[in-house]
Amino acid sequence: MDDLSTFAKSLRTQLLAHPATPGHQTLLNMLARAAGHRNLQTLQARPPAPPPKLPTPAPAVTALVRRTLNLFDDHGRLQRLPAKRSLQLLSLWGLWMRFDAKRPYREREVNQILTAWHSFGDYCTLRRDLVTQGLMTRTADSAVYTKLPARPGEDAMALMRALRALAH
Repeated sequence: MDDLSTFAKSLRTQLLAHPATPGHQTLLNMLARAAGHRNLQTLQARPPAPPPKLPTPAPAVTALVRRTLNLFDDHGRLQRLPAKRSLQLLSLWGLWMRFDAKRPYREREVNQILTAWHSFGDYCTLRRDLVTQGLMTRTADSAVYTKLPARPGEDAMALMRALRALAH
């Protein structure tokens, strides 16, 4: 808005200083000067602005991701544990993302988080699978759990993006 105000003031000053109504070319030069250029020619000589960068499209959602997403409700809670192991493993990423990597969890806290993000009542299996698949670790006495850094594949990333979108 300040640029537009400066532009208008500069143009007004030039128009008031001009003795008569300016002609077409003179007015174009005044507009160019008000925009900060020496004259219309220098304004036109500027290279064109590069086209705006378009966002990179998200990778297509695979059939495996679609089937796994069908296991989650509208709020992002896992509704059931699938029989197919590939779907089970992919669905674990949807639970893994609910944990904070910077803090340890007591077993009771892990159970509470898992209970909040699934609806079939088997947090023990989910907790065990998270550890077995290397997404979480636990102490020998199973008292403290920690989210492990992991590099999800494209399907897991697509699943987590879709689940985050459900939360918003």
